[in-house]
Amino acid sequence: MVEKRFFTFGDAENGLLLESGRRFGPVTLAYETHGTLNAEKSNAVLICHALTGDSHVAGRYTKADGKPGWWDTMVGPGKGIDTDRYFVICSNILGGCMGSSGPSSIDPSTGEPYGTTFPLVTIGDMVRAQEKLVSHLCIDRLHAVVGGSLGGMQALTWSHHYPDRVGGVVVLASTLRHSALAIAFNEVARQAIVGDPNWNRGFYYSGDKPSLGLSVARMIGHITYLSDASMRQKFGRRLQDKEDFSFDFDTDFQVESYLRYQGAKFVERFDANSLLYITKAADYFDLSRYDDAPEVLERLRIAGTKFLVASYTSDWLYPTYQSRDIVRVLKRNGLDVSFCEIEADCGHDAFLLPNERLSGMTAGFLAGIRAGGGGR
Repeated sequence: MVEKRFFTFGDAENGLLLESGRRFGPVTLAYETHGTLNAEKSNAVLICHALTGDSHVAGRYTKADGKPGWWDTMVGPGKGIDTDRYFVICSNILGGCMGSSGPSSIDPSTGEPYGTTFPLVTIGDMVRAQEKLVSHLCIDRLHAVVGGSLGGMQALTWSHHYPDRVGGVVVLASTLRHSALAIAFNEVARQAIVGDPNWNRGFYYSGDKPSLGLSVARMIGHITYLSDASMRQKFGRRLQDKEDFSFDFDTDFQVESYLRYQGAKFVERFDANSLLYITKAADYFDLSRYDDAPEVLERLRIAGTKFLVASYTSDWLYPTYQSRDIVRVLKRNGLDVSFCEIEADCGHDAFLLPNERLSGMTAGFLAGIRAGGGGR
């Protein structure tokens, strides 16, 4: 059993300074923890979630919960990230809609949801908010930061923004910068939302929501998380509950039914504005835009920070060559980097699925980080 908690800091005048130059507050982060923080406060592992994830990384909130957290196969006693050894923290990102401050949160100055008056945020802003939470928990240095996809971008940003405070970094199915292909898919998803007549420039909270646009946006995104092989194996050209074509625009194929189901389910749990904001933050992501890279890399070398980078053979959203780019940059600067390409036919979402190789590799990597950072 786990508990969702909340941490709030700052106000309108003394809030978080964003990369846009705007100061925003108060900021609330929803988070949960697993395991026990040791006396030295040296065993904390921060897990950063992907695009539409949340702070509920593992366990259940109540015994009646039908499903555990999104990475329950990886986080827990004796698992890849062993909560008998590590104190695990996972927070919902800034701009999200699962308890952290985002467009659907109430603006204290108006008593209404922010809508699109909420400021645009970056991956760096999300990480700076997480740092406030980590400091609030009285943790000076994280044993490791772990993340996949958008979470991997956050993990890399942690190593850039706080090179002296991270012992190890695990980056799964991610990238140094968003590619034109990834930006293109995100833009089509955003246009599906803003083109919905119920979007109302983001101020839809008192009326009908842009459910159709959000559903289509999710269908678009979901295609990028799968692979040709996984869709062929799972659906092929099989028909859905019929023996012949309908010869109209009804649902004919199983894959059509699956995507419509995923879209409808997503509308029940996610906010359309949050998807706009988070996809934009992902598109802005490019670590090369920071001009202090040489200094940061030197601090990482001095701190002995270790990196584990993993990609998946069938991931076409963030293909292996992008993970190799991460490895090349780190190795070229003398950092300790391990790399693995994992054979998987289920596409980008493979990092979320049970995988003994990933579990064992992560456990070994975390065990190889000495207290205070670096390798043994």
